[in-house]
Amino acid sequence: MSDNNVSLHRILKASPEKVYRAFTEALAISSWLPPYGFLCTVHEMNVEIGGSFRMSFQNFSTGNGHSFGGKYIELKPNEFLQYTDKFDDPNLPGEMITSVWLRKTIMGTEIKIKQEGIPVVIPAEMCYLGWQESLEKLAKLVEPEIPDA
Repeated sequence: MSDNNVSLHRILKASPEKVYRAFTEALAISSWLPPYGFLCTVHEMNVEIGGSFRMSFQNFSTGNGHSFGGKYIELKPNEFLQYTDKFDDPNLPGEMITSVWLRKTIMGTEIKIKQEGIPVVIPAEMCYLGWQESLEKLAKLVEPEIPDA
């Protein structure tokens, strides 16, 4: 974590296809992206290069929230996503870039995430902790193999 950037790495016991879907389906991303104690509403999600998304997170304890949006810069299905993020709050200026690499492994999928340009008023450590919680929730979504009844 330097210059308000964070990098994360995990191995998930799921296929790259399933992990990629978790990043590109609105209902899925709303279930795992917000850290514990937050709810997410996806207002728009057009997953294509140049397409945009809009979301809001709400603190369940206080009811306060923040909204943000961005554009998809690069998409390689089941391998790579890169997108921008910009908060609607003018006190959180700048544009972040998030890059996500997926690689099939013998155990499932190696995921690497780099988020750059986090607003300076957000300590990188807080962002890193939030991402760790999100990735825990991502694992709980994609790792179970539940057959249809």
